[in-house]
Amino acid sequence: MAKKRGKPAEPRRREAVFHLEFREDLRHWVEADRKLALRVLDLVEAVLREPFVGVGKPEPLRYLASDVWSRRISQEHRLVYLVSSERVDFLQARYHY
Repeated sequence: MAKKRGKPAEPRRREAVFHLEFREDLRHWVEADRKLALRVLDLVEAVLREPFVGVGKPEPLRYLASDVWSRRISQEHRLVYLVSSERVDFLQARYHY
């Protein structure tokens, strides 16, 4: 029996929404530590590609809601984001939750 060959499924595209606190945090990193600012932007790209796996050790924040996740920016700081079917809300990019 021959296998069907088709196009691989395209990854779901989600809209990126950057909340005020996230934008302020990113502005802080641009001024204080450009290397960490670039790390944040790399993590944003990774989240938009695949929100639940990948770099930065993604983990759900169970005490907030099941759809809120974080990734490590550094040992001290985390990227916090909310995932829905149509968009990803980036909530903060500094401090530990």
